[in-house]
Amino acid sequence: MLAKDTLGRQGEQAAADHLTRLGWQILDRNWRCGEGELDIVARDGTELVVCEVKTRSSAAFGTPAEAVTPAKAARLRRLAGRWLAAHGVGHATARIDVIGLLADGPGRFTVDHLKGVC
Repeated sequence: MLAKDTLGRQGEQAAADHLTRLGWQILDRNWRCGEGELDIVARDGTELVVCEVKTRSSAAFGTPAEAVTPAKAARLRRLAGRWLAAHGVGHATARIDVIGLLADGPGRFTVDHLKGVC
């Protein structure tokens, strides 16, 4: 496994742990359909939230959240609709958050949770 893949998996676990500490319920992880993948789908109280997780070893090429381009945001909105339809809640809406993680040592991350970004 490539180092960046390992970092990404560790970041996704750290993001899920962060949400669990906030009291959120994780509904799905790494959900895939023909158009792509959602990293985390969770419930924040009564609100459904799609979380895009971006993990970086440094901010040398920008912050993790800066990697969510307008095209990526549009794709996340489409994928959120697909997830809602696939789970029989097509009438609901979902907020989209970005969780940016910067490596802060082996297995440790600084977490930047941006709510409702797209």
